[in-house]
Amino acid sequence: MRGSPRRPPGHVPLNRALSKLGIASRTEATRLVADGRVRVDGRVVRDPAMPVVPEGARVTVDGRPAARAPWRLILLNKPRGVVTTRRDPRGRPTVFDGLESVEGHLVAVGRLDLATTGLLLLTTDTRLADWLTDPANGVPRIYTVTVRGEVGDEAAASLTSGLEVGGERMAADQVTVRKRSRRETHLVVRLHEGRNREVRRLFEAIGHEVTSLRRVAFGGLELGNLQPGQWRDVDRSECDRAFLRDRDDAESPEPRAVRRHGLE
Repeated sequence: MRGSPRRPPGHVPLNRALSKLGIASRTEATRLVADGRVRVDGRVVRDPAMPVVPEGARVTVDGRPAARAPWRLILLNKPRGVVTTRRDPRGRPTVFDGLESVEGHLVAVGRLDLATTGLLLLTTDTRLADWLTDPANGVPRIYTVTVRGEVGDEAAASLTSGLEVGGERMAADQVTVRKRSRRETHLVVRLHEGRNREVRRLFEAIGHEVTSLRRVAFGGLELGNLQPGQWRDVDRSECDRAFLRDRDDAESPEPRAVRRHGLE
């Protein structure tokens, strides 16, 4: 059986190169190439899989050099009713609508669903985005959650011991009940990966509907006082401090964030 052709060392597919340079997402880059808008060393290329060296080839898009976008990491307070996608076929507002002035192609670090609010990271650094969303790296996310009905201690404990949900094994890292009544329960939940609708699905599995879900921390970054729709830049030094690998490091802000939200 013949295997796929091997690329020379240092070469990547053209569509991936455009993504690595922060020009467009992989899907958008494929479309740009197919439309004949990309030239490599002066000639039009229509094969998105053509191998190139991102920093070596002379790549242009619509006649403009495809230079690496400036490094940028943005922390946004995502409002309710806004989708985490660049374009929405139903015409709903997106998280990118207020970021037109930002130079470079931003990618969202994971997603928050339509009804979920709070901390969303966007960056021009696709490698950083991949690292942050890789479950193997265990970067924690902290959410404040309100659900209908009273969540008892046993039910809350089942969220961390693990549940079978739709054929998947799911578990929260930590769950703390802050306030409860027959009408509703307020909790803080920590996860280390961002599966689709994970918090909502966990609570549905124990018979409680989530009525409010807000992400308040991602690693050592916290939402702070940002109002819905507001955003701020995170510089490289703050990024480095926020995602230190050693969770027991006394200088790491992540344990402080955990304690502040009532998980320890």
